[in-house]
Amino acid sequence: MAPERRDGVELTNLDQALAPEAGATKRDLVDYLDAVADRILPGLAGRPLTVLRVLRGRAPFMQKNVPKYTPEWVRTVSIWAESSHREVRYALCDDRRTLLWLANQRAVEYHPTLGLAAERGSPSEHVPDIYRPTHLILDLDPPEGADFATVVAVAHLVRQALSDCGLAGAVKTSGAKGLHVFVPIDDHTPVDDVAGATRALAARAEALDPDIATTAYIVSDRGGKVFVDSTRAGGATVAAAYSPRLRPGTPVSFPVPWSDLDRVSPADFTVHTAVDALGAGDPWAESMPLPQRLPDDLIAHGRTIPVARVAAMHEGKRRARARRAGDPAAPGDDP
Repeated sequence: MAPERRDGVELTNLDQALAPEAGATKRDLVDYLDAVADRILPGLAGRPLTVLRVLRGRAPFMQKNVPKYTPEWVRTVSIWAESSHREVRYALCDDRRTLLWLANQRAVEYHPTLGLAAERGSPSEHVPDIYRPTHLILDLDPPEGADFATVVAVAHLVRQALSDCGLAGAVKTSGAKGLHVFVPIDDHTPVDDVAGATRALAARAEALDPDIATTAYIVSDRGGKVFVDSTRAGGATVAAAYSPRLRPGTPVSFPVPWSDLDRVSPADFTVHTAVDALGAGDPWAESMPLPQRLPDDLIAHGRTIPVARVAAMHEGKRRARARRAGDPAAPGDDP
């Protein structure tokens, strides 16, 4: 049988399973992404992309650097990676053809940066910057075994914290167990202050009901509560709206109206069901507010809150010293 072609992309081995528990074939993945291309692409275009690929006979892996055989027509951008001391050549998934090519490479998950890649020849003023997020993001991560209703309750705390300072956001399932809240922001706030404002919003949501929400970065300190993760800032990535996730049943990250959160489950939206649930609309675009300026008092509050990873590192070292000193009550330091 001759390979199938779409938009000039040769599609191969479409009837093979993605993974043992995926409940989906490569064709299911390709068909789904093709059907939502006009809705997923606005969240991917111009953003350096990390994908989760699942190849036959190999463990799933996150890929940043595009392979050498990447077609010339796939737009890429090279960014210096300080951690590995090398340039990483990221794909920019700007069009349907690139999306189909990535799907044929068995790229299941799509994790763009929060900021946009700079265009060659851009003027110095307002040049896109991957470290300048276009959205403030809070990631709500439930503890193992938690009911989804608990995550929804914490999402409503986040919404209240936003409303209390004159902001609004949109919410989507993460495609795993949690929820993502996106708040579009303008480009007036320095990058570090955006990160600070994210920490402040997380702290304010926690303060509204500390019995169910926590900002504790160290897992053992969370006490079975939903983690309001404020670390999606700077050069971070996040699963795009409509991105499939490599989980049993191949769920997708799906936008949900705030009023419907109490009536849905992440498992409701998969590569098999999401297209019908969308109909002809684009709920992510439709629910997203216009970019907003972050309030000065929120930024000031954020400046008083230590960066979570840094605070956790220092706390881990303190606990390690306590254990070495023979303190039996010293807790673990798992981040």
